[in-house]
Amino acid sequence: MMSDAPQDRQVRIFDTTLRDGEQAPGCSMTLREKLRVAKALAELRVDIIEAGFPAASPGDFESVQAIADADFGPVICGLARCNPEDIEKVHAAVRGAQRHRIHVFVATSAIHREHKLRMAKEEIIRSAVGAVKMARELVDDVEFSPEDASRTELAYLAEVVTAAIEAGATTVNIPDTVGYTVPGEFDELFRYLKRNVPGIDDITLSVHCHNDLGMAVANSLAAVHAGARQIECTINGIGERAGNCSLEEVVMALRTRAEYFDLHTGIETTRLYPTSRLVSSITGMHVPRNKAIVGENAFAHEAGIHQHGMLQHASTYEIMRPADVGLSRSNLVLGKHSGRHAFRDRVRELGFELDEFETNRAFQEFKRLADKKKDVYDSDIESIIMNVDSASAGPWHLRTVSVRTASDEPAQATVVLVGEDGEEQTGTASGDGPVAAAFQALERVTGVELVLRNFELHSVSIGEDAQGEVTVTVEHDGASYRGQGTSVDIVEAGSRACLEVMNRLIRRDRRDAAGRKDNSAGRATI
Repeated sequence: MMSDAPQDRQVRIFDTTLRDGEQAPGCSMTLREKLRVAKALAELRVDIIEAGFPAASPGDFESVQAIADADFGPVICGLARCNPEDIEKVHAAVRGAQRHRIHVFVATSAIHREHKLRMAKEEIIRSAVGAVKMARELVDDVEFSPEDASRTELAYLAEVVTAAIEAGATTVNIPDTVGYTVPGEFDELFRYLKRNVPGIDDITLSVHCHNDLGMAVANSLAAVHAGARQIECTINGIGERAGNCSLEEVVMALRTRAEYFDLHTGIETTRLYPTSRLVSSITGMHVPRNKAIVGENAFAHEAGIHQHGMLQHASTYEIMRPADVGLSRSNLVLGKHSGRHAFRDRVRELGFELDEFETNRAFQEFKRLADKKKDVYDSDIESIIMNVDSASAGPWHLRTVSVRTASDEPAQATVVLVGEDGEEQTGTASGDGPVAAAFQALERVTGVELVLRNFELHSVSIGEDAQGEVTVTVEHDGASYRGQGTSVDIVEAGSRACLEVMNRLIRRDRRDAAGRKDNSAGRATI
C-alpha cells in the first residue's frame, strides 16, 4: 500500500498516441484522422494529449496546432528538443488551447552522451536548464524528460532532475526509452529519486515505458507504486519498435486492483473499447485476439469448466465486466429487417456517438451489408462506423465492382463510380489478378495512379459470410499512403480501401491548388 496524502491519489494519464504512437512504422495519420483520435481521447477523458513533435515537419506543426485550436479539453502538449527553435515552434503550435504544455527532453545515459550527443555531463545539464527556463518564460506548464533515464547513472540522473526542477519544470518524466529496465529495478530508481532530489514532492513525477521486453505496463505500475503520478501511454500500446505502455491495460490494472494501489484515474473506461477500435482502424494496426482488455478473446470462454463457472457467477473467471471497458455482452444483434431506431440504439450501446449525417450514412451501409449477410455482428457495425467518415468524404463513391477470372487468362474488372455531380462513370481494366484489375479500373476513372506495396486482409466477424477488412499500403509520387475498406467481397473491400486513398489525394490536390490561388491573389494586392 502507498502512504501518500489523500489528495495525491489520482494518477494523470498522458496519452502520446499522436506522437510516440504515430512514430511506429505504418502508423502515420492524416490531419483529419489525428483530429478524430484527439476528440476520442478527450471523450476518454485523458488528462494530457501529446499531439506531436512540431519541429519534426510542417505537417506535424500543422496537426498539433489544429488539435490545440480545436481545444477538446485536455492539456495539449508538444515535444521539443533542448533548443530555442524547437521550443518556439511548440509554443506557437499549442498556445491555441486553453491549457497547454511544452515538453523538452535531452538524453542523459552514458551511451547516448558518448555516441549520440558527444556532450559532457555538465553540457547536458546546462542544455536542460536553459531549455526549461526558456519554456517557463512562455508557459506555466513545462515537462522535462531525461531520455534513456533507466540506463543513466543514478547519481547523475538525480543531479539532472534536481537542476530541471530548480529551473522551473513542473513535471519530470523518467523514460525507459529502450524498454531495458525490469519492475524491481525501476521501483528502486524512483524511490532513489524521491530520497535524493530536493523539491521532487512539489512537482509531478511521470513515467514513460517502452515494451521491448514486454514489461512496459509492469514497469509503469512499479513506478506508480514508488510515487509516480503521471503515466505516459498509448492506445493499444502502439509505438516505436515493440510499442509503449498500453493505456487500456494500465488504466484497468489500477481500477481492477484498486485495493492494492489505492489510486485512481479520471478515465471514462467505457470509452476504452471504442477508442481502441478507432485507433486500430485508422492506423491499420489490428488488435490481436488475445490482447488484454480490448482483444476479441479478452472476455471469451470456451473451456467447459470455465463456461460452467461463468453461468454460476461471472466473477469466477472474469475480474472485470465487459461493460466496464465499453464492450457489450451480447454479440449477435441485427439483421436486414432491423430499423433505424434499433440500429441507432445498438450504435450507442457500443459506445459510439454519431451526428445525424453520420447516422444516415452508417445506416445506409448497414442495410447494404444486411442484404448480403444473414447475421450482422457488433464487429460488423463497428467496422461500418469506423469507415463512414472517410467513405462519405468523396469526391468519388463506389457503386459496383465486378470481376471475371479464369485460370488461363488475365482477370477483367469493371468499376462504376459516382461523382460529386451524381453522374456515374465506368472503368474497365485487366490485370494479373482481380485486385490488380480492379485497382487499374479505379485509376482509369479517377486519374490517380498508385503502386500497391502491401495488401492485408482481416476477418471482421465470424462465419463464412464474414466481412473482410482490407488495409492497403500504396505509393504515389514517392510517398506512402494507407487506406482501409470492408465488404463481404474481398475485391470490393480492396477497391474501397484503394478509393479511400485516391479520394484523399484528390482532396489534398484541390486544397493545394486553392492555397496557391489565394497566395497568388495576395501577392497581387501588395
